[in-house]
Amino acid sequence: MADSLASQIITAIGGPENVRSLTHCATRLRFELADASKVDQNALEHMKGVLGAVPQSGDRFQVVIGGGVATVYENIMHLPEMANAGAASASGEGQKSNADVKAEARSKARGKVAWLDSFFEYLADSFRPILGVLLGASIIIALVNLLISLNVIPNDEASAGWVFVKAIWKGVFYFLPIMVAYNASKKLKVDPWLGGAIMAILMTPQFTSLIDAKTTTCVENAALGTKSCTANIFGIPMALSDYSGNVFVPLLMAAVLALVYHGLKKIIPESVQLVFVPFFCMIIVGALTAFIIGPIGVWVGNGLGVGLAWMNTHAPFIFAIIIPLLYPFLVPLGLHWPLNALMLMNIQTLGYDFIQGPMGVWNFACFGATAGVLFIAVRDKDKDMRQTALGALAAGLLGGVSEPSLYGIHLRYKLVYKRMLVGCGLGGVVIAVLGWLFPSVTAAGQTVHGVTTTAFAFTSLLTIPVFDQMWVYAVSIAVSFLTSFFLIITFDYRTPEQKAEVLARAAADQKAAAPAVEAKEAAPAATTATATATATKTEAPAAAAAVTTVVNAPVAGHVIALDETGDPVFASRALGEGVGIQPTDSEVVAPVSGVLQTVAETGHAFGIKTDDGVEVLVHVGIDTVKMNGEGFAVKVKADERVNAGDPLVSVDFAKVKDAGYSTTTLMTVLNTAALTSVTPKTGIDVKAGDEVIDIQR
Repeated sequence: MADSLASQIITAIGGPENVRSLTHCATRLRFELADASKVDQNALEHMKGVLGAVPQSGDRFQVVIGGGVATVYENIMHLPEMANAGAASASGEGQKSNADVKAEARSKARGKVAWLDSFFEYLADSFRPILGVLLGASIIIALVNLLISLNVIPNDEASAGWVFVKAIWKGVFYFLPIMVAYNASKKLKVDPWLGGAIMAILMTPQFTSLIDAKTTTCVENAALGTKSCTANIFGIPMALSDYSGNVFVPLLMAAVLALVYHGLKKIIPESVQLVFVPFFCMIIVGALTAFIIGPIGVWVGNGLGVGLAWMNTHAPFIFAIIIPLLYPFLVPLGLHWPLNALMLMNIQTLGYDFIQGPMGVWNFACFGATAGVLFIAVRDKDKDMRQTALGALAAGLLGGVSEPSLYGIHLRYKLVYKRMLVGCGLGGVVIAVLGWLFPSVTAAGQTVHGVTTTAFAFTSLLTIPVFDQMWVYAVSIAVSFLTSFFLIITFDYRTPEQKAEVLARAAADQKAAAPAVEAKEAAPAATTATATATATKTEAPAAAAAVTTVVNAPVAGHVIALDETGDPVFASRALGEGVGIQPTDSEVVAPVSGVLQTVAETGHAFGIKTDDGVEVLVHVGIDTVKMNGEGFAVKVKADERVNAGDPLVSVDFAKVKDAGYSTTTLMTVLNTAALTSVTPKTGIDVKAGDEVIDIQR
């Protein structure tokens, strides 16, 4: 068990004694830890089967697994060492003090406004546990719609088979209020079955039959195409509504239930709480929900839906563009749940939803960026990223789940967002234009500008058929996907340092595999060796002239060892052996002759590859990427050929110092592992062009 993924994760997280609690959502393990400083984040991020490791505020920590998170969670919970994890001993040792409880509660706030963060946590935790059934139902809807469009099965509401198939997915959305009530109550530390039971009151045949009672009066709502009814209950008017699929009512009900539930537990003796707390809650909260909370929830949901529908009708361009541009920032913070709730409410009240189309544009821009990362990983032989990107792309395209891409890649490489947002914006423009030119027609005959759907669907390849004006939606998501994809593969998603690290690692892997190849090639036939000897004599002078044996100083100054530069990445030699130079001049020149493989837009880093394959990185200053090119006058372009001594960039080092950054210029041989030796010359003063590194092949 020591080598299992579950055991490795617990070891890296600080051991079972460091785990206060563990839950999981659709893609992530969510840890509450005793001490987050004990986590070995580097080990987690490089662990096979882990897509990413995300520290949260306080002592919370998330480990991104992907679609197999439930299995990993179960394996962790069945580890022998996890038997007593998170539990206090009977003697009281290990119990939380008041200060601990307060600190844990505060740690759950992601921002400065704790109550607002708690509100979004409440929304998120009310939906997370049912993501699986929502996803399953959305795929069933998509497949059924596809089969109908292909005339494989008839669209016949009178068919018993069709009714059965519809019931499979309809049950999820019809009884969604009960599921949400269960989860919301559990989040607020209320008996979840009590929350579900109270919500079920409004969905019983007895309650719904009140609409047809003789004393009930109904009024048609032409705007929404719905009917508002009022029943007379013991002389008190009660507004009646169809609560199936409603999510606002259970969220409001659970909040009120928590107040009543915890209040009753304070005044009712513990010995009889099991009976009387549920008894009074069902009567009090049940009546409040039927008479007040239910109608308010329906009114709020209808109002928000109508408001957004008005915006979609009167300002479709703004709506279709702003939604995909907002989602990349909402999803990582968990702030997208209110919009998801509105989608469900739109379907329940309007009969269709218009948010999911623009949302799909964001999702496919996200997946396009991931596909670009996968392309680069395959090209650069980056095994770790290839595995991460492949899993994230599969989860996205087939399941519509963006979290593996976000947490496994995008938030770790911030340049991804710059490329991806262009795809979001361009896809939004396309869906806005085409949606206006080719409007949808709802089942009620209403014309709607934009892409609509009558089902709550995770936006994946499988769910494309659920959208009206399917071709408009398909073109829009294709534009967003391809835009992000090509921007990533054209401009990369890594900084020069990150790219250099990957190339160095790939070179080391190649060197490890080289001995077997060399042994195979080192035994040619004697006649072949003799035949090539004459040719080699004539070629030797030219070959010898091309061999790189030294690397020159790119700038005048004092040479120091990488250990003295103050940069832990360079000091670790992850980017190869090299030197640091404390500059006394503003001109930085090429240390070798070759082709510029990388030229940072900010002018702080240059990668040069010589004709015989030596790869040299020149990094001007430490953390100077944050200056965004200010004070850097770049004189070359990527793919340009330079000779040793040619100017690369002029730097205002005084401005670098004033900005609070080190001016030390670092230079390394990236493929050190593929060479016999790379020997730096340190502790000397040099001019630009003086030898500072010796190389043996």
